[in-house]
Amino acid sequence: MSNIVKFNTAGLPAVSTLSTALRALETVGGPSGVTILKMDKTGHWVFGADQTEVQDDATWAVNPFSFVHGFIAWGNGEVLGEKMVPVSQPLPELDAAPPNATKGWEPQIGMSLKCLAGEDAGLEARFSATSVGGRRAVQTLAVAIAAQVEKDQTKPVPVVKLKKDHYVHKQYGRIYTPIFEVVEWVSMDGEGTEEPAEAPARRRRAV
Repeated sequence: MSNIVKFNTAGLPAVSTLSTALRALETVGGPSGVTILKMDKTGHWVFGADQTEVQDDATWAVNPFSFVHGFIAWGNGEVLGEKMVPVSQPLPELDAAPPNATKGWEPQIGMSLKCLAGEDAGLEARFSATSVGGRRAVQTLAVAIAAQVEKDQTKPVPVVKLKKDHYVHKQYGRIYTPIFEVVEWVSMDGEGTEEPAEAPARRRRAV
């Protein structure tokens, strides 16, 4: 059994309460200092300020208690405001959007993951999405966790591989969308996982 997947459960609600909260994401239209995980416009999964590329076939454990929803306001590539709360709470109330926000307040959902294999084993990152494809990926995973909890509360943690899909937009061409492929379900203590083999080497994105 690997200890890498262990999540701190102090102060968290019972696993049995997860299902209702996570299923709420199905209808949903950050903190500083957190490593940001995202899919770039070329379909590569990258993280951090230097856009380090995620290793191929690395596995990540998703903390089922980390799902959040809310709103974000962007202006010229900069976050002007963000209001996020756990999915167990109602969406936050909104005041007027920041003056320079290009699209006003946009719906956003997110979650936290921990890498289990390779150079980045133990890295904790946050994935947030405002795009339709990104939100759909998080919503799909949330509903899968809810279904798993309803079936087996002892293993609520999905171990996923970061995949991608794409579609062709008439104006913008090929658009890539994220996929979280569940390969295993484990407990909050990591029970059910094996010591991961070292993941293959990766490229680092050119800055």
